[in-house]
Amino acid sequence: MTYQNYSLKQLQEIDAAHHLHPFTDHKDLRDAGSRMITRAEGPFVYDSEGKEILDGMAGLWCVNVGYGRNELAEAAYAQMKELPYYNSFFKCTTPTPTLLAKKLAEIAPANMNQVFYGSSGSEANDTALRLVRHYWALEGKPQKNRIISRNWAYHGSTITGTSLGGMSAMHGQLNGAVPNIVHVMPPYAYELARPGENDHDFGLRAAKAVEDAILEAGADNVAAFIGEPVMGAGGVKIAPESYWPEIQRICRKYDVLLMLDEVITGYGRTGEWFAAQTLGIEADTITTAKALTSGYQPLSALLVGDRIASTLVERGGEFYHGYTYSGHPVACAVALANLDIIEKEGLVERVREETGPYLANALTERLAGHGIVGEVRSIGLMAAIEIVKDKGTRERFENVGFAAATVRDHAMANGMMMRAVNDTMILSPPLIWTKETIDMACERIGKALDLAERDLRK
Repeated sequence: MTYQNYSLKQLQEIDAAHHLHPFTDHKDLRDAGSRMITRAEGPFVYDSEGKEILDGMAGLWCVNVGYGRNELAEAAYAQMKELPYYNSFFKCTTPTPTLLAKKLAEIAPANMNQVFYGSSGSEANDTALRLVRHYWALEGKPQKNRIISRNWAYHGSTITGTSLGGMSAMHGQLNGAVPNIVHVMPPYAYELARPGENDHDFGLRAAKAVEDAILEAGADNVAAFIGEPVMGAGGVKIAPESYWPEIQRICRKYDVLLMLDEVITGYGRTGEWFAAQTLGIEADTITTAKALTSGYQPLSALLVGDRIASTLVERGGEFYHGYTYSGHPVACAVALANLDIIEKEGLVERVREETGPYLANALTERLAGHGIVGEVRSIGLMAAIEIVKDKGTRERFENVGFAAATVRDHAMANGMMMRAVNDTMILSPPLIWTKETIDMACERIGKALDLAERDLRK
């Protein structure tokens, strides 16, 4: 039985009857019906009606090598035939997670030499929190367990991920967060900088919010600071250059661990294998997932720094944590093949030297002057477009989110997949995009902005 035996209407009816979607108003979805994406190739996805859509979000920030890569399907097939599954419990392992851990240690920052596997970024952030608190307990400081995070951060959708994140709507539905997690202001200059405050000074002020939180709790009670190098789901918020060096200084001063969430930025998106390398950040843990397999298989890898790993080994004692699919051999085989593609095709270097700078210039030259665009910003192949009513005052349109949703809908109708976050449009395309693909995207985005402005100004 295949989906070709069903009409779109029949598939939508089955979907409505049985499928609860993530991050969805299910009443609205039932009224509108789901769009069925049925196939994909290269940078494009296609729906059940044959419409071609340029994917500006790499699926969900993850399909870095693009769609239709036979090498990844073949790697999965070969591993499934040889060994479809075995666990990493009971002092056992399998070859592919072993070899993948070696590869990750080779491409990761120099102090990252250990890996803990899961199946999603949410699981990896759960693991990071557990591991950091366990580390301080082994060091004889169990009271050092507070985590400082940021408003608008996204660290996953489990109870721990939601608690670590700074999304107020998610907190409202949680009705009881993991304790000892606090949130401070994010480095979002477009919204939060004071009149006349330059980026450098704003970056220092945003970092000082972390220091203030440490001092308020007492450094002996603070385990770690967690942050995305570039805030992704919160709207591609890129910190000023002064921010991360100051965060690093503060963490070292007060002996607070630094946890990086690179679920979105890892594996080439910023022009290095990891954004930690792009931004010069030395972290104690780095959470990765998504592009590790380009989304072809669910897999996450928490990279663990030498400081934490050495304590685990030297102090001993069981770490009571793990997942059935930790180090799944098929997922790890796909990850190895995926990293091989990124390496052989020079996708990291392409982003750093060619397509990243070209995207930045294209957004600035072609879209920044648009009547409803307040700001464009990008790093590597990751970008944001702020939608405003008045460019000079940065006044937004009424009903937060409506303006960006209007742009998004016009973009989709014009064959361009973008995402709207509040009143920010965001891009995170596959790393296989070329200059020609970027030109196509800017043309379609420009048309969507024109149509949206027409509607919004009425």
